[in-house]
Amino acid sequence: MTKITFMGAGSCVFARNVLGDCMMTPVLQDAEIALYDIDPTRLEEAELIISAMNRNVNQGRATVRAYLGASQRKEALRDARFVVNAIQVGGYEPCTVIDFEIPKKYGLRQTIADTMGIGGIMRALRTIPVMEEFACDMEQVCPDALLLNYTNPMAMLTGYMLRYTGVKTVGLCHSVQVCSEDLLRALGMEDQLEGRRELIAGINHMGWLLEIRDRNGNDLYPEIRRRAAEKNAGEKHKDMVRYDYLQHLGYYCTESSEHNAEYNPFYIKASHPELIERFHIPLDEYPRRCVSQIAQWQACKEDILKNGVISHERSREYASHIMEAVITDTPYKIGGNVLNRGMIPNLPAEACVEVPCLVDGMGVHPTYVGPLPAHLAGMNQSNISAQLAAIEAARSRKKEDIYRAVLLDPHTAAELTLDEIVSMCDEMVTAHGEYMAMYH
Repeated sequence: MTKITFMGAGSCVFARNVLGDCMMTPVLQDAEIALYDIDPTRLEEAELIISAMNRNVNQGRATVRAYLGASQRKEALRDARFVVNAIQVGGYEPCTVIDFEIPKKYGLRQTIADTMGIGGIMRALRTIPVMEEFACDMEQVCPDALLLNYTNPMAMLTGYMLRYTGVKTVGLCHSVQVCSEDLLRALGMEDQLEGRRELIAGINHMGWLLEIRDRNGNDLYPEIRRRAAEKNAGEKHKDMVRYDYLQHLGYYCTESSEHNAEYNPFYIKASHPELIERFHIPLDEYPRRCVSQIAQWQACKEDILKNGVISHERSREYASHIMEAVITDTPYKIGGNVLNRGMIPNLPAEACVEVPCLVDGMGVHPTYVGPLPAHLAGMNQSNISAQLAAIEAARSRKKEDIYRAVLLDPHTAAELTLDEIVSMCDEMVTAHGEYMAMYH
């Protein structure tokens, strides 16, 4: 029997999707599913819902068990073959609120703040110590398990695990598999979806659609660029930043415009507030989503618990497909986050990059991509430098290393002075309290 451990099972919607996918996968239907969380209420809800799903879509073939808190963590992990990580250290309140509100006092505005910028770095610094504890336990009780990391900031967390622990890890994000499909649909090119060929590589949330061709091998980029420029010149829409990338950089990017607006110094500028309206940038978007998702989850939970009925169709999330490929030794292609090690020669070897990978019975095998166009590598490097510095700050536990990571962030550096950066970091570390008490 395959054991799947889900860390952060209180992320009920995501746990439902991933574990529902597993229940729709024949070789995983009789799995032992271990649900782990530190919040007893959320864990109880997760157990009720995953158990209901098991009865409704899997005829009760899986075994579902719940494990609460650090004292039960080793047992949750013991003998696991796959570990899915979806934790959010500090949650929406207090930590996400702090990540937005304190920088705002310094004039630093954000949209999502989970990948880069001051918000992404602070999230990494409070999450890596927890993942160190996971790694220590895994090395003892499930040393051969594959960790599927879904938690952001993806590059910092996955990069840390791969460089400084013995845990087999791959970082996963759904932006790769929907990138070109969403682009073609938005530009009215649905007729090119079937049989298209593509190459995507870079870093998480800033992977580049390097090539896209139709079923006959014809380059689709000229028409994509033409339509994107025409659309950006017309009505406001939600993807204006990435279409602007197409105009100025020549390539489309994997993650959404609201994300990419804060990964560079170009769009969110106190000196040019008109850019927010021009590019339809939703400042403070993530807190709004959190409030909305919490309300939606309450309504969904009450309906499920009242009626006891839950259905599921296998999604395009990579997790269940990776598990299936490992168990059956049937190759499956993913876009995975891994250590560079030469796959993209003009990015650092220690960087966490997102490249095509093949998965089989021996695990995850990254493929060689080759050098990126120099300007795309430069865009990635502007984020990688801060990511690597943040990882080192998490290891040293020194505030001075936190300052150095933040001053390398492109958006922060474009808006604040060095003294302001130091002051903001100090205030945020203090406000995060126990979540960052290890930094001095």
